[in-house]
Amino acid sequence: MQSEIRNEIEALFDHPPAAYHEDHFMLFARLKEALNTGAVRAAEPDSSSKTGWRVNPWVKKGILLGFRIGGIVDMSVDATRQPFFDKATWPVKRFTASSGVRIVPGGSSIRDGCFIGRSVTCMPPMYINAGAWVGDGTMVDSHALVGSCAQIGTNCHISAAAQIGGVLEPVGAMPVIVEDEVLVGGNCGVYEGTVVKRRAVLGSGVILTRSTPVYDVARGVVLSAQGDEPLVIPEGAVVVAGSRAITSGKGKEWGVSLYTPVIVKYRDEKTDSRVQLEDLLR
Repeated sequence: MQSEIRNEIEALFDHPPAAYHEDHFMLFARLKEALNTGAVRAAEPDSSSKTGWRVNPWVKKGILLGFRIGGIVDMSVDATRQPFFDKATWPVKRFTASSGVRIVPGGSSIRDGCFIGRSVTCMPPMYINAGAWVGDGTMVDSHALVGSCAQIGTNCHISAAAQIGGVLEPVGAMPVIVEDEVLVGGNCGVYEGTVVKRRAVLGSGVILTRSTPVYDVARGVVLSAQGDEPLVIPEGAVVVAGSRAITSGKGKEWGVSLYTPVIVKYRDEKTDSRVQLEDLLR
């Protein structure tokens, strides 16, 4: 079934017709349902890959196809007090009490076509975009963003004002991956297809992109993205915001330093006691 949907989506994406018909919308609805249930993902674990993950470009094509075929419609609950105009193919995701997801009132929004696991807690206001995956028991805190196609593991904490960037295009690019039991501190930003391995801790204000090296002072190495590969933060790494001095030119003369993430240690019992999410919150 998945290969059938894949072949149809790739054909429709690569060879767009003059007009879209009912069968095209039904095809997209099948993909969106598969995304909602977690049957397909924009990226999935792959033990044979260097990063432990592989991207599924055809799923991204399907998500983009939804934007292509949808027209803008009025989805407002109250057009005067809270107007809402968007693509007809991308409404908000529907939940019921049986979904097992806590959506605390106060302005949060979750777009259709994403998987939200059981016991996920959504603190207001937060936003989860199309194609994302959020595993069981994760908390998405106030003012946090989970971007298009981002993959968040189980029992993570995406803290207040953190941004997990969306990587929808190019379709072959790895989205941002945050594996199980990761703490992403307040005001962090994880972008450009970075992979954060399980049980890592990102201290408040850490910014990760594939173009910024990470200085691992605990192991004496510098981590950086190689070729087309994403930046990978090792399992259990504790990353804080740091700086490195400019060593030449005016920067050196003026004593200027540049921002850089620094791995100061690897997770231990002391770290665990400080970052543990209380089960009562879920």
